[in-house]
Amino acid sequence: AATAKDFRDGVFNTGDLAVMCLDGYIQLKDRSKDIIISGGENISTLEVESLLLKHPKIMETAVVARPDEKWGETPVAWIVCTPGESMTDEAIYQWCKENMPRFMVPRTFVFESLEKVKTSTGKVQKHVLRAEAKKMTKPPMSISSADDVRKAAKL
Repeated sequence: AATAKDFRDGVFNTGDLAVMCLDGYIQLKDRSKDIIISGGENISTLEVESLLLKHPKIMETAVVARPDEKWGETPVAWIVCTPGESMTDEAIYQWCKENMPRFMVPRTFVFESLEKVKTSTGKVQKHVLRAEAKKMTKPPMSISSADDVRKAAKL
């Protein structure tokens, strides 16, 4: 529900972040509460999701922040594979390193359906995923451990 703090100078503040393109169109980038700040970099969860969806084995994804002692926050990605496909943390991590800026690469992957966190209209409730991410005990992948896994796989 909207409260007085949601209004500034009589205008309702939605929390949406957008840019105005040169052609005058407005492009929504993300919600302010979904921005991940990792090592001083601002990461759009929507941008990471968009890049992940370019992988042919990924049917659906949702990205949220996970607390991190070193970086402040790191991205965690829930992945739903296309029917009949499967992936490993190491495989998707390697693909991400090759297809997105390093600071945007998720360090934790969860391979499970998102149906349990969707509203009746099919929208993913990211606040539920953020709460789950805060309770995670699985250590995030580090650059060195993923590189070691890749090198070992080639042997």
